[in-house]
Order: sequence, then C-alpha cells, then structure tokens
Amino acid sequence: MRIESLRSETKGDCVRIAATVIWEDCDRPQQTVYYETDKIFAQDLTCNPHAFLVGCVIPARRHGEQRVAIDEAVCPELVEGLEIAMRWLDSWQGKPPRPVVIETRKGIRLPALRSREWAGAFLSGGLDSLALLRANRNRYSPEHPRYMRDGLIVHGFDIGGLATHDTESVTFQRAMAAMTPIAEDANLTLIPVHTNIRHLDDDVHFWIYEFHGAALASVAHAFSKRFSLASVAAGWEIPDIQGGSHPMLIPNYSSTDLRMRLEGSTLSRLAKARLISDWDVALQNLRVCTHNPTGRLNCGTCEKCIRTMTELVAVGKLSETEAFGAQDVSVELLETIRVTQPYLDAFYHELIQPLADRGRRDLVEVIERKLAEHQRYLAWTDEKDWKGIVKRFDRKWLGGRLFKGYSTAHRGFRNLAASSSGKD
Repeated sequence: MRIESLRSETKGDCVRIAATVIWEDCDRPQQTVYYETDKIFAQDLTCNPHAFLVGCVIPARRHGEQRVAIDEAVCPELVEGLEIAMRWLDSWQGKPPRPVVIETRKGIRLPALRSREWAGAFLSGGLDSLALLRANRNRYSPEHPRYMRDGLIVHGFDIGGLATHDTESVTFQRAMAAMTPIAEDANLTLIPVHTNIRHLDDDVHFWIYEFHGAALASVAHAFSKRFSLASVAAGWEIPDIQGGSHPMLIPNYSSTDLRMRLEGSTLSRLAKARLISDWDVALQNLRVCTHNPTGRLNCGTCEKCIRTMTELVAVGKLSETEAFGAQDVSVELLETIRVTQPYLDAFYHELIQPLADRGRRDLVEVIERKLAEHQRYLAWTDEKDWKGIVKRFDRKWLGGRLFKGYSTAHRGFRNLAASSSGKD
C-alpha cells in the first residue's frame, strides 16, 4: 500500500486533509481518504502523515499488503507502536506474525512546540463516552492538564461508516444537536469531524475487533496540533476488555506529539449508568443505538437499547428520561433479547441484584433464564456437557462412526417424514 499526495483543501464552510491510498498486493480500488471539520477549526486540522499512517496500517495488514509506504518523515515511536499493535493482533488470532513493513522518508519528525498540554476525548453520546466525561469532571479541576477541553464527535464511524449506505447526514445532525447541550453543560468545545477512513474496510466484525481503535487514533492525530492527549472510552471492564480499543493497542497508536489513552476500564456498564444518573442533560440526550432510527436518538427495541434501558431501570432513572420513548422495560420486551456473547453475559449478570432490590423479579427471572440458556450453549460448544463426553468418546474409540451413523439415520428420518407429508 502506498499513501500519496497528502494535501489540504477547502470545501465551502469546511476544511479537509486528504491523501490517495493505493493498494499494491490485493485487488482493491484506489481510494481518497480524508478528514474534515468546520472552518472555525481550520488552524487545528493539520495535514499530519501520522493520521493517514495509523488509519491505513490495520486494513493493510488484513488484506495482505506487504508494506505501507508514505513519503513523509514519521515519528519513530509511532512506527514502533504500530508494529507492536500488529503483533498483539496476530497473537490474539493465533496466527504467526505477519507484520506489514512500514516505509517512511528518512529524517526526524520533530514534535510540535506547545505552550501547554491540552486534553480531548471522543464523544458519541453513548453511555461509555458520557461516563468518561463525567468521571473527568469529577476528578480533575480546569487547571489540570488532564481536564478534557475538547470533544470529538465523528461522522463516518457508527454514523455514515458503511460505504454502501448513504451518508446519514440527518442522523449526524441529530447526534450533534443532542451532544451540544451536554458539551455546554460540561464546558467542553464540541468539534465535528467527517472522515471516510472506515471505508477502507467497513466489515463490522473487523471494525469492532481490530480496526476502530486505530481509526479513532487516526482522527486524533489529524488534530494533534490542537491537543496533546486524546482519550478513548473503554467499552468493557477489566478483565473482559476485547476488540480494537484494547489497552494493549490504544497506547501504541501514540506519537511523541500525541498520547492516546483508554479510560473507564475499571467501571462496569452499571457503574457508568450510576455515574451519569444524576446528570439530567446527559440522561435526556443519551444516544446508545447504532441502528440510527429516523427521527429518534434510540430505537428502543434493539439489544443495546433494551440493555441500557434495563440498566437505567436498575438505577431508578429510566422513568426520568425521554431518550428511549419508554418509561419502563416490560417482560415482553426483555424476552426479545438474545445473550450471544460472553461480554453480554457479564453485562446482564450484574443487573440481577439491583433489579431484585427494586422488586423487579419479573425482569430478573427473564435475565436468569437467558443467562442459563447461554451457559448451556457454551457448554455445548465447548463439549463440557454429557453430549460432549459422548462426542469425545466417539472420536477417540469409535473413529467417529457413532456420529456418522446418527447423521445418516437423522437424514433418513427427515426424508421419510418429507415423503409421508407429500403423500398427504
């Protein structure tokens, strides 16, 4: 992969930095990658090669590119960090190391001269990012360098991140409108950013488990002239953290100019709900739904919405917000969820006691049944139940003949049933 023609552009009321990305070892079309913001932040958006390098390396690795070449001087600390991040991804996937060689122009890219440290964070309006901001305000005074002064809200990730969809510009404006009063209440400058870096590969699984941390860091590097520390909200609690925003990845996307930090990993989702429960402007503008429903912040029916609503019931606050269009969670609504991932098991398990303390045994019974179903599924997949014992015995002592005989008999019964049904 080659990253070429780095440039700054002006488009109406917006300023943009862009580069041309050329794939070399896979059959993918040449792409123009950009980062864009309002003209009032023109002096803060810089054509920083770090932004494009961080944003391109992980997709290049996925598609088998042998190198990423950029004819610019790059911070050696960043290059080392990217190499470490790629090795972590290799180890988690159980694959032999397949590093992408990073080729840059010889020379030293000196860090920017700063009169003071300046902190920013990514804010989507979800529970994780709002808890991050609330914790920051509770912990640091405005004189402290870790006091967050800027909030980046990005169009091109959960909104407008899929190349085959429309831009979802109306949805982004609605998200901006929801975040504006929160930023004003927290004395924070809200900075809108538009990028298409996710379009290098917008596969959802790849985005969640490998790419999104690097994509966030790439945006932060585009604004490294403005701030020196960028914080990302953790989506999971230690030790359940996984995915592209892992604490073993995020700091490795730092340069001497800009430090990347993952925050909030000591808090469970329920603890985050409690943290913002007395912050009314946040409760009224909470946006957790990734379905981007028309005319609303949240659909109120997807798993993530239902989970958050149940968390707010557990802390006694759902009835005080209009963000979901519902004052309570019914048994029928909770029955629609499916616990399909281990991290969901952890999220729902912590709700049992708080809900029981509030007399919501109706919701507790649904959660306990859903969690039990998930554990039975895991036992089946891990072959820890009696069926697994039979399977292992069959493989070891019968050469798999028992399973083959069962499969043959099962197909026979299905064919017989189908034949009988046809005669009727």
